[in-house]
Amino acid sequence: MPRKTLRPTNLTFQPRPSYPYSPGAAAAGWIFTAGQVAWNAEGKLVGIGDVSTQTRQTLANVKSIIEEAGATLDDVLKCTVYLADIRHFDLMNAVFAEFFPHDPPARTTVCARLAEAEMLVEIEAVAFKGG
Repeated sequence: MPRKTLRPTNLTFQPRPSYPYSPGAAAAGWIFTAGQVAWNAEGKLVGIGDVSTQTRQTLANVKSIIEEAGATLDDVLKCTVYLADIRHFDLMNAVFAEFFPHDPPARTTVCARLAEAEMLVEIEAVAFKGG
């Protein structure tokens, strides 16, 4: 099965044309998202200084990629969360629980410098939609 590039309509903007990546890719039932940040449909970073708002937008972006592949958040097996400041863990975690209220996926959370100073959270996901 060939690879399919996933580009949901709410992520078709090119906020940073110099970033050579696709929002997501899928093949043989596997779905991978690129690291998503809090860019809205217009390519603007939302929630400057507010990790909860950024986490909510970031997970909405992840969700749209997963859905573009014909899956749901219930199909997510693993997420990796990158926080610019680990002290934001509890705030991020509360929003994460809203998106994954039952049987959440495996997850790793690390503290890392992100691509832009205003970015507080980045999340990537791996899902499997078996046939």
